[in-house]
Amino acid sequence: MKWAFPLSWLELSAALLFFGLYLGYALRTRRLAAPLRQKAWRLGWKLGLRLAYFALLLVALLGPAYGVTQQPVRTAGKDVWLLVDLSRSMDAPDVVPTRLQKAKAELTALVSRFQADRIGLIVFAADAFVQCPLTYDQGALQLFISTLQTDLVPVGPTDLAAPLALALARISATPTLAGSPPRATALVLVSDGEDFGESLEPTLRELTRSGARLFAMGVGTLDGARLPRAAGRYVRDAQGRDAVSRLAPLPLRRLAEQTNGQYFELTDRRNEFPLLLNALNRVEGQAEQVRTVSVADNRYRYPLVLALALLLLDVLITVKVIRP
Repeated sequence: MKWAFPLSWLELSAALLFFGLYLGYALRTRRLAAPLRQKAWRLGWKLGLRLAYFALLLVALLGPAYGVTQQPVRTAGKDVWLLVDLSRSMDAPDVVPTRLQKAKAELTALVSRFQADRIGLIVFAADAFVQCPLTYDQGALQLFISTLQTDLVPVGPTDLAAPLALALARISATPTLAGSPPRATALVLVSDGEDFGESLEPTLRELTRSGARLFAMGVGTLDGARLPRAAGRYVRDAQGRDAVSRLAPLPLRRLAEQTNGQYFELTDRRNEFPLLLNALNRVEGQAEQVRTVSVADNRYRYPLVLALALLLLDVLITVKVIRP
């Protein structure tokens, strides 16, 4: 026999509470009966009855399982590509401690919520690279996320079209089962929105035709911040002034709206990663196969029915302990 749930402090506490309350009840009845020269021994058989149905209720709660039944299990899942901006502007500290560090912490928590889905990681700045292919291995993916730094990619102006084109290439190369539709795919673009590349329109049209939905997470603030360098210095622009990087939500919002996705923000005052998580959960995965598995049959019904019968018997049969 196996048990569906282990014996925990909750069940032990309930048992101790039952015995404590019943002991108090018996002592009180005995104290009231003593001045009338009567005995409370008639409660004895009630105690045995109540111990029996309380124990049966506890057994039913733990879920005794014996025997094996065959049950069909349908496996379904979707592909989620994380597209993370590693340009120098992601080092801006307008989101504490930096845009990238805050996004990494939120992405690590997000990955742990999609155990049935394949997740891949693409990093980009001027060019895009697959940091981790689609995988069910959450531990490996979280390790890749923890190592993300802006110096992992060549320095250059941010191009939002590069990661989208790479994701499209990976989507088209994903094999599908014969006769089945392609897997549902979602793209999560994490960036401050600064785009110095060419027009996004050709890539956007291909992305729309692919059926993939894009969810954009804008990281940063509209006021922006200077970009730190070593020795307490800051990145300077062509005019020799301190460069200030600001959140540019419009390109990200447009990408999300045209692919039936949504736009969210991670700022110094707002964290919409929980909303992103809910949106991804609403993307229905593609059913892949139905297989039969052997599972232990939970027989909790038998002790539960017997316990309820004894409880009914306890209610119907009354015992007078103190008689006039």
